[in-house]
Amino acid sequence: MRSVKPGGHVIVATFAPDGPEQCSGLPVARYDHANCMASSDRPSELLEHASEEHKTPWGSVQHFVYCHCLKAD
Repeated sequence: MRSVKPGGHVIVATFAPDGPEQCSGLPVARYDHANCMASSDRPSELLEHASEEHKTPWGSVQHFVYCHCLKAD
């Protein structure tokens, strides 16, 4: 967020709360649209969000959330 100008747009894609607990053997953080920018110390406004069920090449489904945010002035 430090590299985004005030009024700039940010798109974040992350594992959803019901997404996998690990990816490539490593633990992951999972977020919903309400807290997708929780790790940022910069204020932002959530403009829109979407969910996706991603089917992996191995046939399992991973849930993702996408957030479109506006960095506050």
